[in-house]
Amino acid sequence: MKKIIFTGSVVIIFIILILVIGISNIGPLIKKAVNSYGPGITKTELHVEDVSVSIFSGEARLKEFYMGNPRGFKSPEAMRVGSVFVDVEEKSLIEDTIIIDRIEVVRPEITYEKVEGTDNFKTIIDNIKKSAGAGKASKDRSEEAGKGKKILIRDFIVKDGKVTLASSLLAGKSISAPLPDIHLKNLGGEKEGASPDEMFKEILTAVYEKITSNAVTDFLNKELKTLEMSLEEAGEGAKKQLKAVEEDAKEELEKVSEKLKGLLDEAALRQKKHRN
Repeated sequence: MKKIIFTGSVVIIFIILILVIGISNIGPLIKKAVNSYGPGITKTELHVEDVSVSIFSGEARLKEFYMGNPRGFKSPEAMRVGSVFVDVEEKSLIEDTIIIDRIEVVRPEITYEKVEGTDNFKTIIDNIKKSAGAGKASKDRSEEAGKGKKILIRDFIVKDGKVTLASSLLAGKSISAPLPDIHLKNLGGEKEGASPDEMFKEILTAVYEKITSNAVTDFLNKELKTLEMSLEEAGEGAKKQLKAVEEDAKEELEKVSEKLKGLLDEAALRQKKHRN
C-alpha cells in the first residue's frame, strides 16, 4: 500500500514539475512570439519589453506593449499599453489548444491616423489578413512560433482606453476621446481555438469597431469643431497683426517718401540758386 502511495506521489510531483517548467517558460515564449513573429503578421514594429510570470497562479503580465504604424503614416505608434494581464489555464500548456482564462488590457493609448481615404488600423488589419492567407509560409511561421498550437481566450477585456486623433491639419494640437470598454468572450470558439494570426485579427477588428464607433467619432468631431474655432480665432489674430504691420510699413514708407521729396526739392532749389 505504501508503495502505491509513493508511486502516486511521484506521478503527482512529476505533473507539478511539468506544469512549473511550462509556466516558467511561458514568459520567454510570449515575448519571443510577440517580438519575433508579431511584426511579420502586422507589418509594423511590434514588441513587448518584458513578461513576468507567477509559477503558482499561471498569471503573466506583459510590460510596455508597443505597436508601431505601417508605412505611409506619420505618427510614431498605433498603440501603446503599459501593462497587459494574462491568466493562463496551466494544464492547457501541454495540450494542443492553450486556454487563456482572461486577458485584461488597461489604459491603452491608441493613435488613430487617417491618410488618403484609409487609416492606420484598417491598414494593419489588412496586413494581418494577408499574413493569415499567405499559405504555407504563414502556416510554417505559426508552427515555428507555437508548434502548431492554437489559442482559446475565454475573456478578453479592454478598459479605460484613450483614442488620440493624429492629423497634420491639427497644427500640433491634440484631440482625444475615451475608448468604450470592450469585453469579448470565447475567442477561438468553445473548444477548438484559433491560430495566433486569426486571434490577433479578431481582437484588432473588435478594437477598430470601437475606435470608429459613433461614441468616439462624435466626441472627436465635437473636439475638432472647438479646435477649429480656436484656430479661426488665432487666424483672425494673425490677420490683425499682419494688417497692423502693413499699416505701420505704409506709414513709414509715407514718411520716407515725404522726407525724400523734401530732400529732392531742397536739392532742386540749391541747383536753381547756383545757376542764378
